[in-house]
Amino acid sequence: MFVGMTIVFAITLIALFADLIAPFDPRAIGVPFQRPNDVHILGTNDIGNDIFSELVYGARYSILTGFVAMCISSVIGVLIGTVSGMFGGNVDSVLMKLTSFVYTIPYLPLLIVLSMFMRGSLMTTALIIGFISWPEMARVLRAQTIKIMNSEYVSVIKIMGAGKVYLFRKHVFRELLPLIAHRAVYRFRTAIIAESSLSFLGLAASTVKSWGTMLFFAQARNAFLTDAWLWWVIPPGLLIFALSLGLTLIAYSLESKIDPRLEG
Repeated sequence: MFVGMTIVFAITLIALFADLIAPFDPRAIGVPFQRPNDVHILGTNDIGNDIFSELVYGARYSILTGFVAMCISSVIGVLIGTVSGMFGGNVDSVLMKLTSFVYTIPYLPLLIVLSMFMRGSLMTTALIIGFISWPEMARVLRAQTIKIMNSEYVSVIKIMGAGKVYLFRKHVFRELLPLIAHRAVYRFRTAIIAESSLSFLGLAASTVKSWGTMLFFAQARNAFLTDAWLWWVIPPGLLIFALSLGLTLIAYSLESKIDPRLEG
């Protein structure tokens, strides 16, 4: 947990204070294809943008996209999963059929097709990722909600006249909170990787300085044919890996804490 939180916290600080850390405007045009030097510590790209400044600002946009997508998918997953588990019957049947329909559609092809037709801003990318990545969370939360609703102490509270809203607010949500946090961290990681993948394929907002767009332009401008890949490709790739690793370590730690809740 400590190592994962340290990695995520450090990258988040870079994103928050990008204006202070970056030595140049990432869109400022200069001398292209400069090697790393005293002025440009990671060199420049094909139009002279400072790569280190792009990297610092890229943290901001990559994290923001992942966070917005995580929030959207978590809210939808929590609502559908808990409502389905608490009400059962026809409500459960309809919501689970909807969840199964979205879940059975191949994730990556759907993501690519939607991105091709709705390509636009950073927020558009986050919305696409968020709206198609909730079914797994919904199914897990539904199963756990049913287990909680059938537990002995909740059954006693229901006999005493407690309503659905009271049960959700006072008992169900509190019991589900560790599991929600665990799944949300995984959604965050998946959203960052998805955004980077879409940007690398040229299907996200190309005007946004994210780590994925850095890789896209490096590939498009033939950085791999020269030694420019050493300072243009490796740094954003390492940061994507580091952030994903940090979030994975946090998720594993949360999973060990909620394991007893997942029995059965």
